Parts: sequence; structure tokens; C-alpha cells
Amino acid sequence: MEIISRSMEIADLERMAAATFGNMVKAVVDVDRELLAVDGELHSDLEALLIDDGSRQQSLWGINLYPAMTGDDFVEFDSMINMRPSQGNMSRGVEDERIRGRILEIVAKKVRR
Repeated sequence: MEIISRSMEIADLERMAAATFGNMVKAVVDVDRELLAVDGELHSDLEALLIDDGSRQQSLWGINLYPAMTGDDFVEFDSMINMRPSQGNMSRGVEDERIRGRILEIVAKKVRR
């Protein structure tokens, strides 16, 4: 597991995916601090890593990255950590369009193709 504060190559994600889930890398995005944590077995492990680093739980959103895919297929908004009735998010997805857009902006900054 690691926190990406600057950026990483797509080839790094491809290696991570091959070593774990085959075609996917679990990730958590801190939408306030613009951080990306990657390469955990569970989104909750990555969430804990970021919280230990100073992130606030309400700013963290779980996603899956598919390094072999492009466009809308590259990022999947699906994680148990996203289920937050207190924040109005009632599903494993990210229901707020503004937050989804912010996540996509941060991923685009952190992952170089």
C-alpha cells in the first residue's frame, strides 16, 4: 500500500494489478488533500492508511482502477467505504456528481498515461 502525493505511471498500476486482482487496483481518494492511496487488499485498509496520515474519513472515497481500460471504464466508483447515510450517500457508488468529478480530476493528476 502506498500514498501517491505526486504522480505515478500507468505501468505501475499495471504491475500492481497483475500482482493482486489481475486487472484491477483498489484505491482511495482524499478529495480535500488531493491524495491517492493504492494497492491495498481492501478499500478499508487504504482508508486507514490515509486517516493515519491525517486525512478525514468524510473526505475519502473508494474506487477501483482498471489500468488496461481507458475513458469511463478506467475508474469504477464502487466500494463499501462509500456507504455513508450521514453524508447522503446510500450506495457503494459515489452519488454526488461534484464528488465524482473531483475524484476523476485527482486521478487524472496522479496517474500518467
